[in-house]
Amino acid sequence: MANEAIETVAVAKKPAKKTATKKTTAKKTTKGKNDKKYLVIVESPAKANTIGKFLGSNYKIEASMGHIRDLPKSQMGVDIENDFEPKYITIRGKGDLLGKLRRDAKKADKVYLATDPDREGEAISWHLLHSLKLDEDKEVSRITFNEITKTAVKRSITEAREIDMDLVDAQQARRVLDRMVGYTVSNLLWQKVKKGLSGGRVQSVALRIICDREEEIRAFIPEEYWSLTAKLANKAGKGFDARFYGKGDEKIELKSEAQTNAVLEGIAGEEFKITDVKTGTRQKKPVAPFTTSTMQQEASKHLNMATQKTMMVAQQLYEGVNIKGEGTVGLVSYIRTDSFRISDEAYEAVIGYIGTEFGEEYINPERIEYKSKGKTQDAHEAIRPTNVNRTPDSIKESLTKDQYRLYKLVWDRFVASQMAPAVYATISMRLAAGDYTFRSSGSALTFKGFLLVYSKGEEEEDKMIPLLEKGEVAVQKSMLPEQHFTQPPARFSDASLIKTLEEIGVGRPSTYAPTLTTIQARHYVTKEAKTLYPTELGEVVNDIMKGYFGEIVDIDFTANMEKRLDEVEVGNDEWKQVIRDFYPEFHACVEDATEKLAKVEIKDEESDVICEKCGRNMVIKYGRYGKFLACPGFPECQNAKPFFEDAGVDCPECGGKVQIKKTKKGRAYFGCENNPECNFMSWNKPTGEKCPKCGSFLEEKGKKNGKIVCSNVKCGYIQEKPESEQNES
Repeated sequence: MANEAIETVAVAKKPAKKTATKKTTAKKTTKGKNDKKYLVIVESPAKANTIGKFLGSNYKIEASMGHIRDLPKSQMGVDIENDFEPKYITIRGKGDLLGKLRRDAKKADKVYLATDPDREGEAISWHLLHSLKLDEDKEVSRITFNEITKTAVKRSITEAREIDMDLVDAQQARRVLDRMVGYTVSNLLWQKVKKGLSGGRVQSVALRIICDREEEIRAFIPEEYWSLTAKLANKAGKGFDARFYGKGDEKIELKSEAQTNAVLEGIAGEEFKITDVKTGTRQKKPVAPFTTSTMQQEASKHLNMATQKTMMVAQQLYEGVNIKGEGTVGLVSYIRTDSFRISDEAYEAVIGYIGTEFGEEYINPERIEYKSKGKTQDAHEAIRPTNVNRTPDSIKESLTKDQYRLYKLVWDRFVASQMAPAVYATISMRLAAGDYTFRSSGSALTFKGFLLVYSKGEEEEDKMIPLLEKGEVAVQKSMLPEQHFTQPPARFSDASLIKTLEEIGVGRPSTYAPTLTTIQARHYVTKEAKTLYPTELGEVVNDIMKGYFGEIVDIDFTANMEKRLDEVEVGNDEWKQVIRDFYPEFHACVEDATEKLAKVEIKDEESDVICEKCGRNMVIKYGRYGKFLACPGFPECQNAKPFFEDAGVDCPECGGKVQIKKTKKGRAYFGCENNPECNFMSWNKPTGEKCPKCGSFLEEKGKKNGKIVCSNVKCGYIQEKPESEQNES
């Protein structure tokens, strides 16, 4: 790469609070204030277009089109021997843009770096400072704004500052860590296992979480339980339900039909007498305004919007949309945040809007300040509309369908966050039938409060019951015993995986969407409807990562690393020390894997399937979708077909061979070789034996220390695997 000269960046020793400093020479000038020329550099053309409206003609707005330089793609780009010094290069294709920005900077009296207000944005400004050689003789300032509005942009000019090197160093530490892990592990997997594999720091933890959940589901054995509901009515004939609670004050869990029948016999002919009645009210508190993760979760659940798409649309709303009668305006505040905080100005605006539009009774009596469960960077406000009076419907015709849906979600959530609680009237009754106790409760919404604006997943169905007096007897209509089975933990969706990553402290607002995108793009995970499943390839990579790079995929280790990056950001830790502490053990893992992974290299296996095009025995290859059959005569013969591995058992329905097959999206299942004539299919491996209790086929549950269970969940037959098979498969 002749045109990609590598430049090593030296980092100065830390002052108390580091800023990018430069030598400046005072120059005499006869220019008046209004004659000066200013250059403002942002990241995107859309942002430049919006900001251009707010500043005068002596301001020129240009876009860097994102990063201007980065670590090289062709090598690790980190000098291990030179104290982990990063080697930054100008990104390929950015040369002409860089030249133009340099010319513009020379013509300007002052340069403002206005990239995004986060670690990555700070690092981009720092890279611009060096790449444009602004640290030589040019007056340069860093400006940030949480929203792209006239007030915020103009205020940022008056509050200009120097580049915050603590933020830059936190981003450098993350970038170097991710490059060292991603480049080294991916290269190792590529060489030792198969081309196209990769293993990143955060993505490997996300993959592990999904694979661990899949193993929980495979190992899960349903347990039987029963419910018993009494269908009752008051004297006026108004019906209500009461559910079995126990005996006296003792709660009893019904585990079997026999136990349930014993209760039914015990209450046969007995009256249902009211022994206790309570009435009251219950409040449902409003929901917090959005952070990045909660916006992604709600957009996934209620708008069916993929995480990557959510962030793309949110970026459009933040950078500016052309609104009829207003021009281009930023509609929401900065979209990468983990804070629930809102400004005093935004608070005053929203309670003013609530009082005018809905009435004073809908304003929460006191300002609500939402607290995060864990530590947040709290660098920005929560995601909110830049102008609460710009309602979704008032600008609907200027927005795309997706922009409108997401803006309405953000707007509704923000307004609801400072509204009064919803209020429910409640009734709860305790009933005695012989020695047994039943309970009945109901509620009805009496004041909507915040639900008037935001009810998605929050509003409860009215289930008010008639109010009976203590000592009164309810009329029994019927008894409804029902059999149930416990359910395995649910597989992850985009929303629930992001929530989990946030709760355990892995990743940050800017990393959730790229992580989800990467594990799907690598075909480690597939999505069916909204549900994430690990593919066979994903499980292979996860097993390798757990076996050889246990620390990398350790959840606590990764979460603690995030905390250390936060400490770098506030100046309490030195970024290279984070790398120095991490590298020795990581390097030892790499050395160990380099030696041992050669023994588990996946080789092409010859099959007994004959290529119908050239007569050779086809071989089993491993691609990004899993195993497949290919002709060894490639490239002369390019024949390939799906590979169905023999599961080693006969089909319980027709006697044919059971094969391990895959859905279109790569999820493994067990199916008959005689499909479509035979439609046998199971997610669990059949054993080839019949259940001694009901005659259905038996199947294996769980890879390790699993059990053999009846495929008929209502049967409930279970037996232990033979010890010789406990840790197989």
